[in-house]
Amino acid sequence: MTFSSRTIAVLIALLVAGVLTTLAWIAPTLSFQDGALAAGITVAACFLLVYLSFEALIFREINNIYAELENVKRKEFRKLSNKFLFRPEPLKRMRDEILQMAERKQQEIDELRRLQALRREFLADVSHELKTPIFAAQGFLHTVLDGDMDDEFLRHKFLTKAATSLDALDALVQDLVTISQLEKGVVRMRRQAFDLAALVQEIFEQLEQKAGLRRVTLELFPPSLTTTGLRVLADRNRIRQVLVNLIDNAVKYGKEGGHVTVSLIESSKSIRVAVRDDGAGIPKQHQNRIFERFYRIDKSRSRDSGGSGLGLAISKHIVEAHKSTIKVHSEPGLGTTLDFKLPKPRLPRAAADAEPAGVPAS
Repeated sequence: MTFSSRTIAVLIALLVAGVLTTLAWIAPTLSFQDGALAAGITVAACFLLVYLSFEALIFREINNIYAELENVKRKEFRKLSNKFLFRPEPLKRMRDEILQMAERKQQEIDELRRLQALRREFLADVSHELKTPIFAAQGFLHTVLDGDMDDEFLRHKFLTKAATSLDALDALVQDLVTISQLEKGVVRMRRQAFDLAALVQEIFEQLEQKAGLRRVTLELFPPSLTTTGLRVLADRNRIRQVLVNLIDNAVKYGKEGGHVTVSLIESSKSIRVAVRDDGAGIPKQHQNRIFERFYRIDKSRSRDSGGSGLGLAISKHIVEAHKSTIKVHSEPGLGTTLDFKLPKPRLPRAAADAEPAGVPAS
């Protein structure tokens, strides 16, 4: 049976009062020697009571604190004792505060370990991605410089491959700079009203050759938007970058001979942009990680087929800078849809006031 500090204090007070009352009652009848002996016994009894109270309160609570800290170390947070909003006992309050602090520190340590693991993974990926085009360009250039090729056609071919590798290296470095600036918030979105449907058609023309190689059909839904258009308020260049990444991935990972559909769904205040393919889909365990830098679902894919892995990470930051979020909807074998929202431009006050006037009265 455990008692609270208040209960133990009341019991000690009653016992001490009882001892002192008994001593005061029998003291007049005792001789000097008997009185001194009784006083010594009283002091000893009070000492034992106080010592046992400290043993019961302080030492017991300290042992409980150590036991709870062991649970924190083992991350067994469910075994921690319940905490109340108010506890009159100072030792128990101190124990709760220590445990809360220990739990917070343990969570901070776990988060730091996770970030450290991500940093190591990121550095390893960056070194690998940089090494690939550097070594390729280095190999081609040294072959030409060694003078082993007398054929001008082969020299030109090798120099072209070296230039291609250096262009890929430059693109990778530019992507790294872009994502770093986006994460720091130093890149400001230059919002302007523009025709989103026209931008999608422009990107279709840019990716038409790549889609043709895989016999993929690019479609805009609804088709009427090719003539009517649909205006949004956003940074055109950045949204273009997002759509190029999403549509290019849909072409690359969709079904060969299939369809990639870009849907523009209009609501009262925003436009929902959805890019859908009919490929193999993304398993659940990967859906939360596809926006991480250099993350690839299929680790065996080469850089040429899988890209650097920065496109979706950059797209995520750009969309979030527009106060929106890219959402993933995918089922294995049923394709993948990535969508986000963009705001519509506000109508001028005069146009907004004039608009209801065109509605016929009922």
